[in-house]
Formats: sequence, C-alpha cells, structure tokens
Amino acid sequence: MELKLPPLAETGETLTGAEIAIRCLQEEGIEFVFGYPGGAVLFIYDALFNQKKVKHILVRHEQGALHAADGYARATGRPGVALVTSGPGVTNAVTGIATAYMDSIPLVVITGQVPTRAIGEDAFQECDAVGITRPCVKHNFLVKDVNELAITIKKAFHIATTGRPGPVLVDIPKDVSQQSARFHYPEKIHLRSYSPVVKGHGGQIKKALQLLLDARRPMIYVGGGAILGEATKEVTELVRLLDYPCTNTLMGLGAFPASDKRFVGMLGMHGTVEANMAMQNCDVLLAVGARFDDRVIGNPAHFAAGSANRKIIHIDVDPSSISKRVRVDVPIVGHVKDVLEELLTLLKASKSKPEAAALASWWDQIAAWRAKDCLKYDRSSKIIKPQFVIEKLWEVTKGEAYVTSDVGQHQMWAAQFYRFEKPRRWINSGGLGTMGVGLPYAMGVKLAFPDADVACVTGEASIQMCIQELSTCKQYHLPVKLVNLNNRYMGMVRQWQEFFHGNRYSESYMDALPDFVKLAEAYGHVGIRVEKPGDVEGALREAFALKDRLVFLDIITDQTENVFPMVPGGKGMSEMILAEDL
Repeated sequence: MELKLPPLAETGETLTGAEIAIRCLQEEGIEFVFGYPGGAVLFIYDALFNQKKVKHILVRHEQGALHAADGYARATGRPGVALVTSGPGVTNAVTGIATAYMDSIPLVVITGQVPTRAIGEDAFQECDAVGITRPCVKHNFLVKDVNELAITIKKAFHIATTGRPGPVLVDIPKDVSQQSARFHYPEKIHLRSYSPVVKGHGGQIKKALQLLLDARRPMIYVGGGAILGEATKEVTELVRLLDYPCTNTLMGLGAFPASDKRFVGMLGMHGTVEANMAMQNCDVLLAVGARFDDRVIGNPAHFAAGSANRKIIHIDVDPSSISKRVRVDVPIVGHVKDVLEELLTLLKASKSKPEAAALASWWDQIAAWRAKDCLKYDRSSKIIKPQFVIEKLWEVTKGEAYVTSDVGQHQMWAAQFYRFEKPRRWINSGGLGTMGVGLPYAMGVKLAFPDADVACVTGEASIQMCIQELSTCKQYHLPVKLVNLNNRYMGMVRQWQEFFHGNRYSESYMDALPDFVKLAEAYGHVGIRVEKPGDVEGALREAFALKDRLVFLDIITDQTENVFPMVPGGKGMSEMILAEDL
C-alpha cells in the first residue's frame, strides 16, 4: 500500500523563519527567485542553499532583480519573486517595485531588515522599507513575529495576484529569520478588509449591450487589464461578433490580433490617425481594462468635447480607475473575463443587431483616416531607418518572438511596427517609463520560456542603465538577442527638444559611447555592428540562428528620425503632428 504523505503545509515541522520563507515559496510553486545577497538575508540564502526546488538567479544589481521578476510575471501571468537585503538593497529595488506597481504586475518582494531590537536605531544598513515603498506597492508588511511569517507570505501572494494585481513587499528582520516556529501554510485565505469584486452587475451589463447594439459609430478600446485578466479570447470574440473597430493601448498590444482588419492600431500620443480619430469621434466607447491615462487621451477636456453625445462603458476590476479621468456612463466593476463572458452570452442570445448601414458608413470614415498612412517613412534611405529594423525583426521572427523593450523612441517604433498577434509577447514599461528594463525583462522571459525567441529592442542610452546584467546572462546561459537602435542620442529627449525647445539639445547627445561589440565580447557574448540597410536582415538572421549565444546587434540608425504621429503634451488626441506636417 502506497504511503500518502500529508501536504507540505500540514506537516507542522519546527522550522526557522528563513526555512519558513523558502517553504512558503515552494508551496506557491515558485520556480525562480531573482535576488542579491546581503547581511540581513544571509539566513534566507542559507535556506535556499539547502533545497533544490526553488532556483535562485543571481543578478548584478537589485534593480535588475526586480525587473527580471517583473518580466517573468508579465510573460507568464504568474507572480514574480525577488529577494534583496536591507538598506541599499531595498532602495536599489524601489525603481523596479514602482515599475511593476504602475503597470499592475504581480510581484512578491522579500526584503531583509535589521534585527527587531535595532529598528529605529539607525543601525548599519537600516532603512524604513515599509515607509519608503508604501506609495508604490499594493501592500507591504513588516514581520516582527516568526509565528506570523507563513500567514503573512500567504497574504502577500493573495493580495499580489487577485483583484488589480500589484507588488507586495514582506520585510523580514534578521532575528525573525533566525527564530523558530511550527510551520503551517494555509491552502486558502480570507481577508475581511480585502474582497475584490469578480462578477459585474447584471443590470449594468445589459445596459452596456444595448448601448453597443444601438451605436452608429462604435469603438472598442482595450488596455493591459484585458491581458492581466486573461480576457483576450473574450475580447477577440466580442470584436469579431460585433464587427466593430478595436484599438489597443501600449500595454494592451496583443490583446487583439494586429493582423485582423478590425484592428486600427495603437492609440495615444504615438498612436495611429485612425485609432485616435475613431476614439475622438465615436458615439459609443467600450473601455476594457484601460484607464484613460494622459498618454492615451491627452487633454481630458478636449476628449470630452470630442463627441457631445458619446456614451462610455468602462469595465475594470479596480473601481478607483472608473471615472478617475473621464466621466463614464455605464461603469462595470468586475473581473474583465467574467464580465465579457456574461456580455457575450447576452449578445449571442439577443435578436438585435447593429445597424448595418451606419456601421458601413463608420468603416468608410475609418478607411479614409487609414489612407493617410501615418506610419510611412523613407524606405529609400541609405541610412538605416529604425522602423525598417523593427519590420525586419518581425519578418525574421515570423511575429512569434517575445519582444522586450527599454523606454524611448525605440519602444514606440517597436510598438508601431512589430505586429503582435498574441498576448504577453510585448514586455515593456508603460506607466513609469523606466529606462533599463529591457535586458532584465528579457532574462525573466527567457528563463520562463527557454525555447522561445526573445528579443530586446533597446537604445544606446537605455541599455547602459542595467548593462551589468550581461554578466547574469552569461552565468545562466540566457541567449537573448539585443537589438540596439543606436542613434547616438537620448532619442525621445532629443525629439522633444527639437519640437518644443528650439533645437537646444541640452545633455541629450551621447558623445562617449562604448564599443558595444567589444563590450558584448568582454562579457563572453557575440557582438555584431550593422551600418548599412542591406545588412540588417542578414545580421538578424545570423543572430537568431545562434540559438545558444547572446547576440548584441549594434545597429547604427538615422540620428534625425522622429516618432510620428505625435500628440504634444496638453493637446487632444486629434491634434496630432504627422511627419508630413513638418
């Protein structure tokens, strides 16, 4: 007879706090912890050393640990975990925590703290982790009793992954990691003060359907919440059943297939004419998991004046996001997947259909906006155009790669020209706009999907923010491909200085760049420099053919190229600058 052992959570063993922390991660099925050791977490690292289930990835800077855990979470939908020490370990991690917080990414961050008796005494490497991170976490905890450690970590994972996801920090003093307690890890947890709404209000969903069916100029606006909420299948089905135009935000790219004729492109500051004009002129707008942020709609007053009779339906799991910047007519609080499932059920049962003639006229108008071809660029140039590189990247990878990016012009070109068909393939920093995320993001993705092509689109300024992680890639054999669109400027800064600061390029020129090929080789990787348009495709194919090597492609691009369309700060989304306007 086979002996059935009790679940790990019910063994009731006496363990140290450090061992409890690691056993909790095992219970949660955590595969990787990204971190950097230090005095306050040495007992936890000792517990890591004595087990094999949870793999630790040693980064070269705590910021890289948070970004790598974040990238892993974005690509998989599972929570990322980071482990850092007290003091400077925590402060180095804050940028990564804030990046995840702004984009609603589920992370559990375990930080070391000085012993409880020394808290508040200005001890060596002490800082108030709870106070410092309070504005940029979903919640945080300081554990002063080892008997509370397991339940606190369970709470952390529950809070991080439910409702609107986000990072949760657990601060563990060194003496708590040394002390012992009986281990128990509950399978489920209920928090009286925290109960996110899942099901949407049935009456509101019926109102939403009627508005959608009565629309003459409808628009469906989909944000990153549809991806985080695993609702992309429902989004796609709804758009196709209604035959309505659909736009995605920067964070929502891949939520609806880019190849579908109903997709009008990304909207916002660097969105397409057809997406922005359709948003501005629609009469019924369905917003799914999006927050009407400033980079999407520009000036709220201009947006509100765009269509006096526009009705807005907003589906979001976070009630605080609804009517925060734009007043909506039909608010629906709930998990987007559940709400869309109910909406689809009602739609399929309804005998009403959208008015065909009005919808055809609306599509004719959208076709006229599309005809402007707002993303066109000079394809005959003898200098490499960055847009051309992204198009070739898409061709070489057949649109199947996981694409991470840093922040700047290269990020916008990647969003505009790499046509994403699937969710969780586009990994970038939206809300915080953090330079340096691209390489550690790629590390996290490659660890999650070792057989997939992973490309990091970056720039010569951004890549140097976390370039030390090339060493991590060498240690753990992470053969990502870096596509450096090198224009020798902080490109987006230069673009704004050109447009709005009289061409005064104050500190945006990079006049002391390293030889990136030699730098990549110094870290043990392959470096390739590309200077002619005719060499771009061949270099990309060579890079992706080297399946077991990290390749750094230093591609010398046009220094003067700008991202178009562009909505200037403070303007409305229909007040776009196009290349032809200059």
